[in-house]
Amino acid sequence: MKKILVVGAGFSGAVVANSLAKTGRYLVEVIDERSHIGGNCHTEKDPDTGIMIHKYGPHIFHTSNEVVWDYVNRFDRFIPFVNRVKSVYNGQVYSLPINLHTINQFYGKAFSPAEAIDWIKEKGDKSILDPKTFEEQAKKFVGEELYKAFFYGYTKKQWGCEPADLPASILKRLPVRFSYDDNYYNDRFQGIPENGYSYVIEKILTHKFITVKLNEKFSNESRSNYHHIFYTGPIDAFFSFHHGRLGYRTVFFKEYRKDGDHQGNPVINYADESVPYTRIHEHKHFTPWESFDKTIYFEEYSKETSEVDIPYYPKRLEGDLKILKLYEEEVEQIKNVSFLGRLATYRYLDMHQIIEEALECAERYLEKDVPV
Repeated sequence: MKKILVVGAGFSGAVVANSLAKTGRYLVEVIDERSHIGGNCHTEKDPDTGIMIHKYGPHIFHTSNEVVWDYVNRFDRFIPFVNRVKSVYNGQVYSLPINLHTINQFYGKAFSPAEAIDWIKEKGDKSILDPKTFEEQAKKFVGEELYKAFFYGYTKKQWGCEPADLPASILKRLPVRFSYDDNYYNDRFQGIPENGYSYVIEKILTHKFITVKLNEKFSNESRSNYHHIFYTGPIDAFFSFHHGRLGYRTVFFKEYRKDGDHQGNPVINYADESVPYTRIHEHKHFTPWESFDKTIYFEEYSKETSEVDIPYYPKRLEGDLKILKLYEEEVEQIKNVSFLGRLATYRYLDMHQIIEEALECAERYLEKDVPV
């Protein structure tokens, strides 16, 4: 049997490992430098309260891909969950994404959908024909007032720079709706695994031809020991950063515990620039099918990623993309390593996209590596 190394025990690595192991043709070794599986999706039960904690921030599974939805439900029951995010601005609580209720509340109106469309069109900056920056995109979409209220302060805290310095593509993930639909996502399927994401990934990795080693870092010196390597770590780290480090934002959390309920919602954003944290997530609200007398909530703060921090969000600024191109040119010259996942491809990917790409990556590999 051929030996395969998978670097990273998150969704990318787990899905590839499972796809290869179940063919019976490979012995798959999965390593991760952390002390747990799951990557940034890692969840664990708090021993004192029994609340399921999203250790690295909120994760709500959503997809319109039925294949991906059926795949994850093989490993745990995904209970339907609608993500209804709120935002606090200037002492008021609003619904996100911006919807008809947000618009009417903000402007003190009772618009119909058609009236709201006309109102926002009038507010939009008509001088911006081809928005190049986050700020231009927002002002073109919703105008100066809504931009300042819901995007400016939050984005400046999240990315550590002026929104005018960020590409317009970041904002394209944030919809504006002219109905009272406050579901944060548009996808057909939305849910949270009953037993947590780490349980799902543990089940994916449970196979007689898969071994998992934690607290183990990848070394390029080991490449010759394996028929093929699937690498899901940072692409710049694979090449020892010799073209420079790619820019990421990271987050850290301050944890609080109390009796009762803190905010009555899973996630509330804080849009005012004067509030140092970007949002608060209260974990018991991610499992509304359970009830608890106590609560645990995290304040989330954003900062630049140092050498010892966990990278979260690829910045993809002009300088980053130049460095990325140099690394990608080197990737093309390597024959026995596949790069996949958010860090290895330096893209923002949601869980469903990561799973879909991992399934496709494994399928392409198996088509080429045909038994003799």
